[in-house]
Amino acid sequence: MTALEHHIEQGMFLRVCGDAALQGPMLWLHGLGESGLSFEPIVQHSQLAGWRHLVPDLPGYGRSAWPRQVLSLTEQASRLAAWLNSRGEQPAVVVGHSMGAVLGLLLADRHPSSVRALINVEGNVSLDDCFFSGQAARLGFDEFLAGGFAQLRDTVYQDGLGDPPLRGYYASLRLADPHSYHRHSRDLVALSAAGSLAGRMAALPMPVHFVAGAPHGVSERSQALLRAAGVSSTTITPAGHWPFIDQPEAFAATMQRVLARV
Repeated sequence: MTALEHHIEQGMFLRVCGDAALQGPMLWLHGLGESGLSFEPIVQHSQLAGWRHLVPDLPGYGRSAWPRQVLSLTEQASRLAAWLNSRGEQPAVVVGHSMGAVLGLLLADRHPSSVRALINVEGNVSLDDCFFSGQAARLGFDEFLAGGFAQLRDTVYQDGLGDPPLRGYYASLRLADPHSYHRHSRDLVALSAAGSLAGRMAALPMPVHFVAGAPHGVSERSQALLRAAGVSSTTITPAGHWPFIDQPEAFAATMQRVLARV
C-alpha cells in the first residue's frame, strides 16, 4: 500500500499519494460536509498505483481551516484552478464525489485547461439528489446554526449505526464549518434546480464519465437526465452514495477502465 504524505497548501490540508514520476495528477474532491479521509483507502488501491493522487480537504471541511469568508462553489473552482497552476501541475483527472463532482464540473467548465478528464461519482444532477443539502438549504442560517446542523448530524449518527459510509460521514461532519455547509448546500440546490447539470457535463470538451451506486445512489430522475444528455456512465451494485466505500474492488476496476481511455 502506497504511503500518504500530508501537507498544508493555501489553507488546505492535502494528502499526496504517489511520486512525481507517476501519471497524473488525479485530483479527488470530496462531498458536502465530507473530507478527503473518505478517499484514503481507494487512492491506495493497487489498481490505481500508477497514478499520483492529490486529495485535499476543501476549506471549511476536514482538517482544513474554517475560512473567514466562505467562497461559493464557483469561486472555489477558480481557487482550485489557481492552486493547481501554482503547483505547476499538468491538467488533472478530476474525481469528484457528490458536491465535489459539481465542483469538478464547474472547474472543468470555467477552467478547461486545468482538467484532463472528469469522473463524476454520484454528483448532483437534479433536485432529487439534494438529500442533505436540501435539508440544510430549507433553513435560514441562524436556524441551521442554532439546531439544524446538530439535528442533521444526530440523524447521520443514528443511521450510521448500521451503515459504514454514514459512520465515516458523521466523523467528517463533526469537523465541518456550519457556514461552509449551509452556503454550499444553497449552491447545490440552486445548481440542481436549474436542471442543466447533465447537459453541462455532456458539453464539456474533455472526457466525462459518471459513476453511480445502485440501488441506493443517484435518483432515477437524474439517471434519465444523464441518459438523455448522452453522458457515459457505469453503475456499481449493490452500492449507495459512496460506491468507492461500498464496493472498492468494483470501483477500482471501473476507474482503471475509464482511465485507460483518458
